[in-house]
Amino acid sequence: MVVVKYIFEDTKLASQEVTGMVGDNILELAEDNGMHINSNCGMVCACSTCHVYIERGEDYLTEISDAEEDFIDRAINPRIESRLSCQCNIQDDDENKIIEVLVPDQSQIIGHEH
Repeated sequence: MVVVKYIFEDTKLASQEVTGMVGDNILELAEDNGMHINSNCGMVCACSTCHVYIERGEDYLTEISDAEEDFIDRAINPRIESRLSCQCNIQDDDENKIIEVLVPDQSQIIGHEH
């Protein structure tokens, strides 16, 4: 299992760590563990509301697609480490691996509550 650490730009929210396995999705892991990341398109890579920054562990996730890159360009403050959390599936879960996800302040993003 790999450790996924969620860090929030919103300082009112505490960082959280969860464990994930191959095939687990960064957005679903957050939601399944009581953390909220906006998501409007139903995880089909058709918007940018679930935009996050992968600060560490990018190599343990599926590669970015052309469609995902196109939608990241529409996100608020995209950076080189930007990803859509709905498209980030864990592909390597050997022990002692850590994925750090920085979640932008969700109050800036118009998205569905779950």
